[in-house]
Amino acid sequence: MRLDQAKTLLEAVKEKKRYIAFRRYNKEVPHHSLDEGWYAGRFPVKAATQILFLLEELESNAEYKGLDVDRLRIVHAASQRGMKTQRHISRAHGSATPYLNTMVHIELMGYEVAE
Repeated sequence: MRLDQAKTLLEAVKEKKRYIAFRRYNKEVPHHSLDEGWYAGRFPVKAATQILFLLEELESNAEYKGLDVDRLRIVHAASQRGMKTQRHISRAHGSATPYLNTMVHIELMGYEVAE
């Protein structure tokens, strides 16, 4: 997907005008009629905000390296599980339950394509 197309898609998701289709694990996902094609989807606003920030960083890095941003295409996007941070939930009688929060590593790779 081109960089400008990805940014417009994520901005539409933030405004809840376009949903992200859930093609798998969509048993409890509500149905929408905003987009033709897939019917089950959600509006991941927080994730769209963070990925939009990463796309803007990718764009600024491409400008710094001298690439043409108008011809930039995202060729690789991956996420891996990061480290876990441990907190606790207080319980009765002075006990506590551990609460693990998993962080995520997201990597994006852009490539300048010839038109």
